Order: sequence, then structure tokens, then C-alpha cells
Amino acid sequence: MANRFEGWERWATLVLQVVLGLIFMAHGSQKLFGMFGGSGITGLGGYFDKIGISPGYFWAWVVGLVEFFGGLCVFLGFVTRYAATLLVIDMAVASFWVHFPTFFWQRAGRLAPGGMEMPMTLGIIALALLLSGPSFLSVDRAIGLEKRST
Repeated sequence: MANRFEGWERWATLVLQVVLGLIFMAHGSQKLFGMFGGSGITGLGGYFDKIGISPGYFWAWVVGLVEFFGGLCVFLGFVTRYAATLLVIDMAVASFWVHFPTFFWQRAGRLAPGGMEMPMTLGIIALALLLSGPSFLSVDRAIGLEKRST
């Protein structure tokens, strides 16, 4: 069985890069534009003020921009390690400041944020990309920001 997938390891990073990028672009769209059922900057800013992340409006812009453009950069594999660093920090704050009060598990049917399992998972995937660098099909590798993989 091991020989059947030999040589496919390099595709794993591409899968993580593309999927994580798309997820963060969608989350950023919720925050910046109110898409996909999101509350937009105004709603998020008000929520941040309510939970003590102040000034909420400012941090809503920061988080929205980091998630949308960080996701876009990860998706493309452009300045991947820098974008992944920002996403790791974003998800660490989300995990421990926003979602920690409900601890680990997501809870269906609640208006308040669920547990930290989802943001923690996204943060760990971003950390994996930070450590591994972008995939072989990345802008970083094409323009020489990262060494070409074999």
C-alpha cells in the first residue's frame, strides 16, 4: 500500500494550501462584505466591543483583511509563510479569546460562537504551511521566493 502513494507527498501541501485559502477567503468575505451569512464589519465590530476586543471596529477590519487577503495569498502560494503567520495569530486569538469560553466542541443551533475546535484546526493547518512552505505549484516557488521543491 505504501508504494502506491509514493511520490504523492508533494500534493498534500497543495491540497492544504488551496482548501485553507478558500476557507479563509470565505471567512474574510463574511467579515468584510457580509457574504455567506456574515455580519460584515459593523456587526463584527460591535461583537468585538461586547467581548472586550477594543476598538471593535478597528479589529474587525484587521481580522477581515487578514482572513480575506491572507486566504488569497495562501491559496495562490504567494508570500505563503507571512500570510500563514498572520492566520496562525488570528486563529490563536479566535481560539482562546472568542471560542475558549465554550471550550472545545462546536454546538449546533447556538447563536454564540461554538468551541475552539474549528479555529484551532484552521490555525494548526496554517502552522503546517508556515513550517513546510508553499506547494510546488505556488507563486513563491515560481518567482524564486522559495526554493523549488524536487
